[in-house]
Amino acid sequence: MYFLHVSILPVLLTPFVYSLKIASALGVLEWTPELIAKEDYFQGDVDITNGGIATLFSDPTIDLGSNSETQLLLQFGSHKNLRSIGTVAEVYYRIVANKKSGIESLKDLKGKNIGALKSTSSEYFVQTYLATVGLNPADYTIVNGFPCLQEPCGANTLPGMLKSGRIDAIGVWEPSVELGSKSLGIDAIVFGNDQTVYREIYNLATTTEKLDDLQKREEIVQFLKALKQAEGVFQDDPQKVISRVAEAVQVNATLLEAVWPVHRWDLRVPPDMLDVLVDEDKFVALNAKREPLSKEDLAILIDPSILEEASQG
Repeated sequence: MYFLHVSILPVLLTPFVYSLKIASALGVLEWTPELIAKEDYFQGDVDITNGGIATLFSDPTIDLGSNSETQLLLQFGSHKNLRSIGTVAEVYYRIVANKKSGIESLKDLKGKNIGALKSTSSEYFVQTYLATVGLNPADYTIVNGFPCLQEPCGANTLPGMLKSGRIDAIGVWEPSVELGSKSLGIDAIVFGNDQTVYREIYNLATTTEKLDDLQKREEIVQFLKALKQAEGVFQDDPQKVISRVAEAVQVNATLLEAVWPVHRWDLRVPPDMLDVLVDEDKFVALNAKREPLSKEDLAILIDPSILEEASQG
């Protein structure tokens, strides 16, 4: 009788390598702590590809997706297995307007053309902020355009449209507002440097299937630990990362420094997250042609347990 001896020692000695694939909108600033977490702190392989939360459902190899809360709500409407597990960034949007259009206050935006991205956090911000001075969507016109990351901004970008006079104001994420302000020079007036009625909550999200896989869950927990370290540098010592962030998104470093203060870099589950989602889902539901989800339904979308695990030890 012959026995086949198969050694399992190499298998036992082979260290486990963490491996994740993340889909993020690579044309915005908000995703960049993920890059620093990948390069400086995560002990494993991370592939960050262009996309977002929707990519979780079009590509089964994606483990995590990141986007604003509007996109989170849009996807949750048809994918109840979606879970938000923490924030990558929170950004207080601003509006820049052209004083030559007769604009000296927010109320003066009545009857004006405002550049924004329809059905996104950009349009929702404009609606929410202008409602504080009694303006409703019928009082102004939203004009679609493209964001811009650095000069020169093209004719169909929001800063380019503002400079040419096709629109009177911009309400969107950075650095388009800052670029719009620069394009107008002394004719620019900026609103919202201290506004607190709206902030973009840029989420890191996954699915219940990924979280129910114990190996994948542990990989996600380890990435959150790395992301927490990266966020600490963004918050406390930004000069260490600004040049790398600028290179990653092709933004001028000086421009990036100018808009850094409107970003909150902190991995957390905001205490008001559920209330924010309840209010904002009315906007998302209208655009998605569905009924707004109940507070009970939306509560399922938020899963703080992963971040709690990452905070231990």
